[in-house]
Amino acid sequence: MVVLNKIYTKTGDAGTTALGSGERRVKHDPRIDAYGTVDETNAILGLARLVTAAAFPDLDAVLARIQNDLFDLGADLATPDTGEDLGYEPLRITAGQVKALEAEIDRLNSELLPLRSFVLPGGTPAAAHLHHARTVARRAERLMTALAEREAINPQAVIYMNRLSDFFFVAARWVNHAGSGAGDVLWVPGKNR
Repeated sequence: MVVLNKIYTKTGDAGTTALGSGERRVKHDPRIDAYGTVDETNAILGLARLVTAAAFPDLDAVLARIQNDLFDLGADLATPDTGEDLGYEPLRITAGQVKALEAEIDRLNSELLPLRSFVLPGGTPAAAHLHHARTVARRAERLMTALAEREAINPQAVIYMNRLSDFFFVAARWVNHAGSGAGDVLWVPGKNR
């Protein structure tokens, strides 16, 4: 259980932070960068929920579940698997969480027409926020795969982040179709030459 009764501890004043294992690392460590970008994705998702909650309550419930999953993912990344007994079972992203995302992608995508062009980020405010979340999720994924080249991370965590950016793309398309009915904002190659 997390107990936060004092917000500032001064333990990070020298530029380090503690991982879930207790190990201290510099704040610009690739592991910290990866889970910090997962947290940034979660914050953007909070903005998206401001505009989806009233108009799309079913989608908002999925987004709320994803926000919780992103905290799980941050905890997963913050606790390296060194093989040592930590005295507790570290939280890890599971294949079941990935499958739940895939089911949501399939459900939303089944209501959409196939794409015949690339999609520009935009349309409704909800779609714009979801596209923003998608791009930050992709950055988090890139940081996670770079980290995985240096040290072990849970493979399901990388898979989850890959599916999450796909989910955000499909959800952005879905709200553009369901919300305004206007549909996707399509890229027109060479339009302004």
